[in-house]
Amino acid sequence: MKPFQTKPHTLDIQDLLEELNTSDQGLSPADVQEKQKVFGKNEIPDQAGRPLWKIILKQFTNLMVYILLLAAAISYFTEHYLDVYVILGIILINAVIGFVQEYKAEGAVAALRSLLVPKCKVVREGELQTIDSKELVPGDLIALEEGDIIPADARVWLFKNARTTEASLTGEALPVQKTNKKLPENISLGEKTNMVWKSTYLASGSVRAIVTGTGLRTQIGDIASSLKTITPKKTNFQIKTDQLAKQMAYIAISSAILLFLAGYFFLEVEVSEVLLISIAALVSAIPEGLPAVLSIVLAVGSYRMSHKNAIIREISATESLGSVSTIITDKTGTLTQNTMTIKKIWIPGVEEAEVTGEGWESKGDLLAKNEDIKSFYKLFEIAAHCHQTAVSKKESGQYQVTGDPTEAAFLVLANKVGQKKQLPIKEDIAFDAELKYRSTIVEKNGTETRFIIGAPEAILAKCNSYHDSWGSLQKLNDITIKPIQDKFEKWSKESFRVLAMAQQSEHLNQDHHNNFEFVGLAGMLDPPRPGVLEAVNSCHQAGIRVIMATGDHSETALAIGKKVGIVLPGREKVYTDTELQQMDEEQLDKAVMEADVFSRLSPIMKLKIAQSLQKQGELIAMTGDGVNDAPALKQANVGVSMGIMGTDVARDASVMVLADDNFSTIVHAIEQGRIVFNNARRTSFYLVTTSLAEIFTLISAVSLGLSMPLTATQILWINLVTDGLCDKALATEKGQGNELTSPPINPKENILSKRIFPLLVINILLMTGLAITAFKWYLPEGIEKARTIVFIVMSFSQLFNVFNMRNLRGSTFKIGLFSNKWVNLAFLLSVLIQILIIQTPVLSQLFDFRPVRAVEFILWASLGSMTFWVVETYKLIQIKK
Repeated sequence: MKPFQTKPHTLDIQDLLEELNTSDQGLSPADVQEKQKVFGKNEIPDQAGRPLWKIILKQFTNLMVYILLLAAAISYFTEHYLDVYVILGIILINAVIGFVQEYKAEGAVAALRSLLVPKCKVVREGELQTIDSKELVPGDLIALEEGDIIPADARVWLFKNARTTEASLTGEALPVQKTNKKLPENISLGEKTNMVWKSTYLASGSVRAIVTGTGLRTQIGDIASSLKTITPKKTNFQIKTDQLAKQMAYIAISSAILLFLAGYFFLEVEVSEVLLISIAALVSAIPEGLPAVLSIVLAVGSYRMSHKNAIIREISATESLGSVSTIITDKTGTLTQNTMTIKKIWIPGVEEAEVTGEGWESKGDLLAKNEDIKSFYKLFEIAAHCHQTAVSKKESGQYQVTGDPTEAAFLVLANKVGQKKQLPIKEDIAFDAELKYRSTIVEKNGTETRFIIGAPEAILAKCNSYHDSWGSLQKLNDITIKPIQDKFEKWSKESFRVLAMAQQSEHLNQDHHNNFEFVGLAGMLDPPRPGVLEAVNSCHQAGIRVIMATGDHSETALAIGKKVGIVLPGREKVYTDTELQQMDEEQLDKAVMEADVFSRLSPIMKLKIAQSLQKQGELIAMTGDGVNDAPALKQANVGVSMGIMGTDVARDASVMVLADDNFSTIVHAIEQGRIVFNNARRTSFYLVTTSLAEIFTLISAVSLGLSMPLTATQILWINLVTDGLCDKALATEKGQGNELTSPPINPKENILSKRIFPLLVINILLMTGLAITAFKWYLPEGIEKARTIVFIVMSFSQLFNVFNMRNLRGSTFKIGLFSNKWVNLAFLLSVLIQILIIQTPVLSQLFDFRPVRAVEFILWASLGSMTFWVVETYKLIQIKK
């Protein structure tokens, strides 16, 4: 089998099918397997990942390394060769640690990306199936609906009102109308209107198309082969953390200059020695690990969210979620289970009938009088034909719905009563968001008849007649329409989602969108998802407002809103799209703040509601699943799309995808967002505290006329061990269980706030005071012994400080002193390293340490724990206040 070469837009459909060795029934598994050997997978190689050499090189291209290399150079020229070896060793160790972390992060991002496997609908051996898009091969027959991203280059076969947006390929902003006629050979890409292209999307209508190109053999594949990766812009979170690092760098540089001047004028040592110490102090004072640690915090948060079915497409969104103050959610599939089950049907003049059975299983009975059953025949006929769905049962026993769940409910209804799709389908027209109905044209009794299913208001507005229980055609007027409206409103108040069915035959060719014949109503239930009520209550407790924006009738929306806890007492107000359109800007802003349920909303009104809330200071998360939801998802601070039922366009417009389409997942993600912010704060605070304590100790010693209490290599080692392990461990804190009992985080709140300033002062004074006391106490025994004790004091003061950082608002004992295994492990490993470095002769000689008796070691290490006990006492006093 040779790769397909002929230009597909120039062929008749039959010739193209023959060229591709396929048919109107699609390919067989054997055909697919054979073609995949030739064409490979339908995927374009990901260029986002960085090669290993770039990750390695990055470890040596930052400010910290430049300063360390400068210190090594100065040490070399002043013949401090031991310092040179130690500094270069530290650079290498830092590079190895950084490489391992970033290499794992690349793998984690790739793993998250693999969770978002694109799906498509394909006809194989006459059956409509849902498969991974990468499994497509030339000759496959794909089925596309409004909002679908096109999974491969394909030739249009069957179509209805089909328009595609191809701006990414042709630059044409307006949607392109599609045809299935063959076209001349030498025409431009934009003129090939009988083709659809991979990675563009269907803006409206529906299409059946024959795949002609996959993977790199597509138009977008040709472009991808020649593109270089574009450097992404910095997010607000990155800008904020960069600013924090710069501020700390300014403080560190100022402190180092002050230290150099004090040492130059007050100490009788060589200038090179003072310079070396000042540079080492500069390195210790700069929290050079801050950006990397914050990235780890975000990565850990996004990884945890993925395990809660929230897939983060932009890693900075993990922090933004912590500040969400309002969630705008749709109803179907998010608050509810999206297992539509038709429970009631009704036609004029006949008592309503109940339908038994639950979910997608086609088992159930029609509970109606025997003489009434025949009256429902037309309703069942419409249910059997007016859909584009399939329901299949997996080996696991679960059901898979291909297509719209609402349409699938009518298929299941038809199956329950034994009504089959037996009339020839002439055209199938997908649901139109503006018209609010879908239709199918069939051939019946030698004439074309249109079957219609949609919103009752929209359909009744176009109906001028109805069939009574005897089958006679009656005129629909203000009197005869009232029983229909009463039934519709009654069911809506009972939480039913009500859809109307109609047909059109006599006037089909004259007016496509009027002169309908009303047939009947179907009432379906979509039960709330388990846990949604609790999740909504958690939102209210956390100060987060929940708004339901749905296309359902206002009574249905209000009933569901009360069931899931969104509508609180005294706020039983519902606004419809029509009412909102009649308001000016001020009235709209007021309505948006006083109601929590909005019904029959258009996508444009969703966007206006989002803009109104943001204008009034709210940070919003918004859910959406359709192509028309994309503008609102982009407008939201956190756009959330549906992973199961959402369109590709909606997913691409969002920063978070719900793998389970469940509202509760959003709440879990917000909880993790707050944990992410708190972890960013505690790791930053830890780095800043230890860095400033070191530089203050050096400046204090010089100001008192003492020698330098630590050498350059000793400072660098403290910095490596205390910051290099414990800060990473703090990034893994799982939260304290009270994240959803406090108000949303102010989006303008800095990572380091005034609230934690007292803790900063206490830690710095304690660490500096202990170090200077130890230094003066042991100076009579020699400068090397005094520096050894200072090293122990500083190391253990900072190591015990890691436990303070685990709970900045209360006692660490409240969350369990040893409840974070990674902190415990980092602490023990750091302690072990400190003991080995001091007590092992070879290592102690490298760092110019002197032997320390066990009693002395335990004493000063224990005194180092004062940072923990004093801060815990301060927290206790603050709590009592």
